[in-house]
Amino acid sequence: MKWFISHDTLRSLFQETLEKDCGEKVSHCYQCGKCSAGCPISFQMDYLPNQIMRMVQLGMEDQVLSSRTIWLCASCLTCTVRCPREIDIAEIMDYLRRRAYKKQVIPLEETEIPLFNKIFLRNIELFGRLYEMGLIGMFNLLSGEFFKDFSCAPKMFLKRKIGIFPHRAKNIREIRDIFKRSGKLAHSKKDRLLHPKLLFLNLFRKFIGKIEKLK
Repeated sequence: MKWFISHDTLRSLFQETLEKDCGEKVSHCYQCGKCSAGCPISFQMDYLPNQIMRMVQLGMEDQVLSSRTIWLCASCLTCTVRCPREIDIAEIMDYLRRRAYKKQVIPLEETEIPLFNKIFLRNIELFGRLYEMGLIGMFNLLSGEFFKDFSCAPKMFLKRKIGIFPHRAKNIREIRDIFKRSGKLAHSKKDRLLHPKLLFLNLFRKFIGKIEKLK
């Protein structure tokens, strides 16, 4: 990948905004590679964590936000712990995911990851705890896998591993207040589970894939 380095790219607004919002100094990274060496998901990434850090330093916002790496990050904090410059790389990855979602530049292959995250958090906000049946049902419906793991449901019901109806936490108001305060701090409003355009593209991709398998 060719990238023209200039004063504008090295002093990009992208890096300044990230450092201001996260409180993490990306400019302190000197590319030792320890974050990439310890990352358990690096073999699946299109760019290694240290490459993402360098791309941020160079102001390559479009390339960073459209990468699969930020969505595949498991937030295991291995990179953060191993960083000799004490940069919270996991927090930076989380910030990049939020920014990519707002700009709707999520890679088509990874639309199910933000969808799962949104449904999970919405469950916590509504019930104060995870409602497994609602999570599975909503995720399968919006991802196009309507009957995925359907055969496992009877066994899980009989063993009481999953319930049909949700159970609300006693301190539900306090939990919802946390969500409201976090929204105000981020200056964000409650948005859709996933942008309709991304949902449509994801379902279309799966439909075409199933047709190709039948050939």
